Amino acid sequence: MSTLVPPHGGKGLVCCLLEGAELSAEQKKAEGLKQLEISARAKGDLIMMGIGGFSPLNGFMGKEDWKGVCEKFLMADGTFWPVPVTLDTNDEDVKVGDEVALVREGTVYATMKIEEKYEMTEADKKWESEMVYKGHGEDSERFWDVALEDHPGVKMVMAQGKFNLAGPVKVLSEGDYAERFPGVYLTPKQLRAQMEEKGWSKVAALQLRNPMHRSHEYLAKIAAETCDGVVIHSLIGNLKPGDIPAEVRIKCIQTLIDGYFVGDNVINAGYPLDMRYAGPREGLLHATFRQNYGINNMLIGRDHAGVGDFYGLFEAQEIFDKIPYQTEECPEPGKALLCEPMKIDWTFYCYKCDGMASLRTCPHGKEDRVILSGTKLRKALSEGADVPDHFGREEVLTILRAYYEGLTEKVEIKMQGAASGDVMK
Repeated sequence: MSTLVPPHGGKGLVCCLLEGAELSAEQKKAEGLKQLEISARAKGDLIMMGIGGFSPLNGFMGKEDWKGVCEKFLMADGTFWPVPVTLDTNDEDVKVGDEVALVREGTVYATMKIEEKYEMTEADKKWESEMVYKGHGEDSERFWDVALEDHPGVKMVMAQGKFNLAGPVKVLSEGDYAERFPGVYLTPKQLRAQMEEKGWSKVAALQLRNPMHRSHEYLAKIAAETCDGVVIHSLIGNLKPGDIPAEVRIKCIQTLIDGYFVGDNVINAGYPLDMRYAGPREGLLHATFRQNYGINNMLIGRDHAGVGDFYGLFEAQEIFDKIPYQTEECPEPGKALLCEPMKIDWTFYCYKCDGMASLRTCPHGKEDRVILSGTKLRKALSEGADVPDHFGREEVLTILRAYYEGLTEKVEIKMQGAASGDVMK
C-alpha cells in the first residue's frame, strides 16, 4: 500500500485521457464534431485533466465553481481549488447540449459535452483579475494602471472570449511532451511509481520556471536533507516572452543533478502547464496539483510564481495560512489541501559566511551578499553582462551562454525590486 499522500479531492486520480479502443472511437467521433480553437493555457489544463494532474476536475468549471474559486478558494461541492479552470469562446452558436472537439493548432486534444454556457462581461473579467491576480506589491497599488501592460495573467483573462463553456471532457492527446522530454515528462501515475519504488513517503517539490541557480540548488538540498527525496518539477508548457525554453532549463537541471546531487535522492521531472503568473494563488495551485503527483511538501520561497512587483516578497507563503482547510466550509478531509508549504526565507550567497545562507541564518549586510534571482540571471545573460561569482555553477552558465549567443531576437528583461535585491533589509 502506498505511503504517499493521496490525490486531492478524495476520489483518487481522476484521469480523463482515453486509451485503446475507446480512444480510437472518440477520435473518429471527433471528426464529425464542431471544432473550437482553444488557447495554449486551455491545452495545458486539458492535458493535466487527462493525466490526473488536476484531480478531481473532470472538465472545465461552471459559473458557480468559477465564482466560489475566485471568492473563497472553494468549488460548489466544498472542494478546495485556488484558481479558475475555465474555457472561453466567442462562438455565439454553440449551445448547452452540444458536443464539440477542442482543437489547438490542428491537433484535437479533447471532446466536450457542454453542460453550461455563461457570459463573461468586462466587469466579470475585471473581478476575476482582481480576485486572482491582485496582490500586495507596489504594482498592485496601481493595479489597473499597469496590469493591462505588465501582467501576463491579467492580459490573458481580459483577452478571453465573451462566454465560458463548462462540462466534462474526454482527453484524446497529451501533445508531444513525452517525445520532447523523454524520462522527464511524467504523469502522476508514473512519478508516484518512481517514488514508491524508491520507498519515499515524505517528498518535497521545487517549482521551476527559470534556469537553476545557486539559490534553487540550496532550496532543493534543504528539502533533500529533511525529506525522503525532492522532485525538481519544471514547467514545460508556455512562458512569457524572454523566459528560457524548457529544453534549455531541463538540460541545466540535469547537468546540476549529475554534478552536485546524490542521484538517488532527487528526480528531474516536468509538467505540461502554462504559467499563469498568479503569485500566491499559483503557489496554492502548485501545491494542489503536486499532491496529485504524490508530493506532500511544496517549497515556497521568495516571490513564488510572481511577476513584476505585483506581490509581496513572501505573500505566496502567507496565503497558505488564510485558506480553508478542514473546516465547516471544507468539511471532508479529502476535499481540503493536504500538501503543506515548506516556507524558506530569502536565500543568497554570503562572502563572509563563505556559503549559501538566508536572512534567518546570515547576520551580514547587503554588500556581503550575492542576490540570486532568475530574472537577474536572465537579464545579465541576455545583455552579455558578467554573471557574479557564486551566482550559478559554471557548467550551467556555459549552457545558458550558448543559448543566448544563438538568439537572433532578444526581449528586454525588466527588473523588479525582489530580483535586484533593492528591497532587502
